Amino acid sequence: MPALSTFVNELISTVTPVDGSFEPVARRKIDLKTKPLGALGRIEELAVQLAVIQRSLMPNVATKHILVFAGDHGVVDEGVSAFPARVTVQMVENFLAGGAAINVFCRQYDIGLSVVDMGVDTTFARHPLLIDKKVARGTANFAVQPAMTREQALAAIENGARAFLEQHAVTPMKIVGMGEMGIGNSSSAAAIICAATGLGSAMVVGRGTGVDDEGLKRKREVIDRALRLHRPDPDDGLELLAKLGGYELAGIAGAVLAAAANGCCVVLDGIISTAAGLIAYLICPAVQGYLVAGHRSVEQGQQAALQRMGLSPGIDLDFRLGEGTGAAITMNLVDLACRTMREMASFAEAGVDSGNI
Repeated sequence: MPALSTFVNELISTVTPVDGSFEPVARRKIDLKTKPLGALGRIEELAVQLAVIQRSLMPNVATKHILVFAGDHGVVDEGVSAFPARVTVQMVENFLAGGAAINVFCRQYDIGLSVVDMGVDTTFARHPLLIDKKVARGTANFAVQPAMTREQALAAIENGARAFLEQHAVTPMKIVGMGEMGIGNSSSAAAIICAATGLGSAMVVGRGTGVDDEGLKRKREVIDRALRLHRPDPDDGLELLAKLGGYELAGIAGAVLAAAANGCCVVLDGIISTAAGLIAYLICPAVQGYLVAGHRSVEQGQQAALQRMGLSPGIDLDFRLGEGTGAAITMNLVDLACRTMREMASFAEAGVDSGNI
């Protein structure tokens, strides 16, 4: 892998792998709750994971926040999206006005929200929800040239990390969700996943914003062409990002590194957020223990990326929106899992016969 910046290397060196030796202790506690073994399914797994991350049998995620990273993509020139590029700007404005799905979800679950401009093709007015970390006004068309330079990719990773660190300094987080917005970014995410897994576009590339059959065929052809052009190293996260990525994906990758370095659980969302998480994982495999897969996306390529990281999605609601919506729901389930670990009585505490447990 090409040399990383001093800042990124320092972040990586600060990421401590989760302590697997604590897992049996946490699992024993959840097993002794007043229920049959495994009866709460995925909630139990989340409870154990958070206990391991925090190395505590009383895990909590009282402070929850979602960062929505936004950027434009030059590959939209190839006709890979059902929506025009200007929708990125319009949707960011919708986030700032409080009218998008992620705003509703965050209000429902009492989750803080910030929108990070990593590379949107406009200049936004100052806003309390907006964090300006713009590297450039959109990427180049990766079907004909690298999406960004190595220097731009590194700058975007650093800016994403700083977005997390600055918010964390204001309101320390124990859990953070990763959302995104960027017309064309499902093409970028799918290209990264194809390159990282070796799978063909037919097995990875989905409809994204809802392209028709002809649009889906064109999208797959564009990605195949880009992969032949760039031939990136499947294990080199920085190269995958620079050649095929987007500024919002780079921002998420940086934020994942920064969150893991601070012992913070990270909830990924759909295919774009998951592809960005994969970039962070390739750069620093130790982040894996801090990652939670928020939901199973309708976008078929997401599962391949999750498998590469050894993750399983928590819920399946047929989502394909992005923005962090699936992450928001799963963050609420993580909160419930932590409360279950803290508050649910054991058989001994409740005076209930534990049978053969």
